[in-house]
Amino acid sequence: MTPQAASERAREICLLAPVVPVLVIHDLAQARPLAQALVAGGLPALEVTLRTPVALDAIAEMAQVAGGVVGAGTLLTPADVQAAKAAGAKFGVSPGATDVLLDACEAADLPLLPGAATSTEVMRLLERGYSVQKFFPAEANGGAPALKSIGGPLPQVSFCPTGGVSLANAPSYLSLANTLCVGGSWVAPQNLIDAGDWDGITELARQAAALAR
Repeated sequence: MTPQAASERAREICLLAPVVPVLVIHDLAQARPLAQALVAGGLPALEVTLRTPVALDAIAEMAQVAGGVVGAGTLLTPADVQAAKAAGAKFGVSPGATDVLLDACEAADLPLLPGAATSTEVMRLLERGYSVQKFFPAEANGGAPALKSIGGPLPQVSFCPTGGVSLANAPSYLSLANTLCVGGSWVAPQNLIDAGDWDGITELARQAAALAR
């Protein structure tokens, strides 16, 4: 997959909803009902971070949920890419980008949302062909004002800002011309997951899905 094709697919996924839930799954039994709750609330694109022992199995479970598009987050190595693809991930997300990781995703035909935090990183990825990127960590890097400033000289790049994004500040990002969607964990808080309050998570997803952009 070429970087251009990867970015085209990433754009399509980002435009499915204003918010991509960023999920850390600790209990495999919670994976499928969590995905069903989020999809029911209008958030079909789901990012499962590879930060727990059950993450890959969770991706496999969530991939079975009708209407969902499940991706793997925290891709760091070629081994991560292969494992995510084998588990059924339809896209990948990384906190940054290295040539080795980009090569692996392109070879595996796994669309990647590569992370960038500075104008130089954005330019390097654009030079390679990635016009859709993840702005991370968004809040720590200056938030929406910083992302708006990057958009001045680099209007051809679109972003999914992630990191410190909440229901309260998401609108400030979504109002920007260079923001396609945001990534956030607030739609699936651990206390609701542990309680099995899937209706509560569906309601949070509905609120997020209704955000204007």
